[in-house]
Amino acid sequence: MEKRLGCITLILERQRADVPAVNERISQFSDSVIGRLGLPYPDRGVNIITLIVDCTVERLSALTGQLGRLPGIQVKSLMAKEPRPAGGPGAGRSADAPGQAAE
Repeated sequence: MEKRLGCITLILERQRADVPAVNERISQFSDSVIGRLGLPYPDRGVNIITLIVDCTVERLSALTGQLGRLPGIQVKSLMAKEPRPAGGPGAGRSADAPGQAAE
């Protein structure tokens, strides 16, 4: 199965979300997670976690399904349309300036 890049964003309600359970689920898929950003947002009473993944659609679906079944958590995800091999067309280009080398 082909791997693709993707993003998963979680919004955890502080009063309801089981944060240790969230971290456990993410740890189970750690071989697919290439980056993680967590931000507390006390003004809204939530924590926000964004994961960057490199995995199959089925694996992303398994992770988001497990996370989405936990109480107090909203999950959204997206995947790139097709894989782009390292060093392939577009490598080293800036996303803001197609056709120009990144500085």
